[in-house]
Amino acid sequence: MSDPTRCPGPAVGRRSADAGSGLISTTAGFVVFLAFCLFAVHLLLRLHAATVVTSSALDGARSVAAAEVDRHDPVALGTARAEAEAEVRHLLGPVGQEARLDWSGSDDDVVVLTVAVPVPDVLPGGLDADLPFDTVERTVRVRAESVR
Repeated sequence: MSDPTRCPGPAVGRRSADAGSGLISTTAGFVVFLAFCLFAVHLLLRLHAATVVTSSALDGARSVAAAEVDRHDPVALGTARAEAEAEVRHLLGPVGQEARLDWSGSDDDVVVLTVAVPVPDVLPGGLDADLPFDTVERTVRVRAESVR
C-alpha cells in the first residue's frame, strides 16, 4: 500500500517539463547584468577621461597665460607652449602621446587650448561601434595675466 506520510511527486527517473528552465533564465539574466556592468564601466571611463582632459588642458593654458610669459616674444611664447604641452602630455599619462593639442585660437589677451584625446574601450568589439564619444575634446580659455 501507499505511505500516507509521503508527498506524491514525480516518479524517480522521470523529468518534469520545467527541468532546466531555471538555468536558461539565469544565464540570460547574467548576460544582461554583465552587459549593464560593462556599459557602466564604459561610461565611467569616459567621464573620468573628460575630467582628466579638462583639468590637464586648464593647467597647460594657465601656465602659458601666466604673467611671467612674454606673449609678444615669439620665442618665449613658443618655449612656454612647448613646456605646457609636455606637462599636459605628462598629466594625461600614456594616452598623452596620442593627444592632439591646438593653440590656434589664442591671441594677446586670451590663451585658448584645445585638447583631443582618444579614449580606450572596454566593451567587446562591435558593441561600442554605435556609441558616441570615442574622443574627448575640450577647449579651455584663460585670460592672459599682465602686470599693471
